[in-house]
Amino acid sequence: MSNLENKVALVTGAAGGLGSATVRALAAAGAKVVATDIDPEGAALAEEVGGAFMEADVSSLESNRAMVDFAVSEYGGLDLAFLNAGVASGVGLGDDFDEERYRRVMGINLDGVVFGTVAALPAMRERGGGSIVATASLAGLTATPFDPLYAANKHAVVGLARSLGLGLTDQKVRFNAICPGFSESGIIAPFRDALIDSGMPIIPAEQVADTVVGLFEGEMSGECWFVQAGRESEAFGFRNIPGPRTDS
Repeated sequence: MSNLENKVALVTGAAGGLGSATVRALAAAGAKVVATDIDPEGAALAEEVGGAFMEADVSSLESNRAMVDFAVSEYGGLDLAFLNAGVASGVGLGDDFDEERYRRVMGINLDGVVFGTVAALPAMRERGGGSIVATASLAGLTATPFDPLYAANKHAVVGLARSLGLGLTDQKVRFNAICPGFSESGIIAPFRDALIDSGMPIIPAEQVADTVVGLFEGEMSGECWFVQAGRESEAFGFRNIPGPRTDS
């Protein structure tokens, strides 16, 4: 029996490729799943797995608190949160800079993780602890010249995971991030054919979902697990920063 049996899990961005695969994987592991998305199509997925659905916009703190309240009212608490909602940026930094689009992208990709964490923590404390996994990206671990603002918010998620993973231990809440490469999701839809033509393998969404479930089932915290085609997922190895030097 999985140690996720009867745990209450919240998944944002549930209607997308990674979200829907993870909803199914969590339900298969015995969790009670609350699927949330701005897309009402997520309701059919929740019905499929015997879970619950709430339409919600993760860029709003009030909406995040409402989805946590919904999970608590439906299932009595909250143990797990997969803060997954995300979009590609498509925002240039030249004359075509679109401030409204920029704010929207940062609101979903970064605020959605921050607000989701703020909303989830009180409910997890009530349960004696919990586990949060946020979706970052390989773009959060390396330079991404073709979409620097996407890289910026994913680097921020990586920084949150590494820091909160240590900072929340006194609350018995674990925090980790996943960093997938090009995986089956709406984000890659505009250039999926180009990736295939170039020989770039597309990561199945189920591989990412398995990594998320593994993080929920494990004891790790403050780690950023890469997910790459043809490789076993594992924690990315960060180098330590240089220490101070004193003249002798």
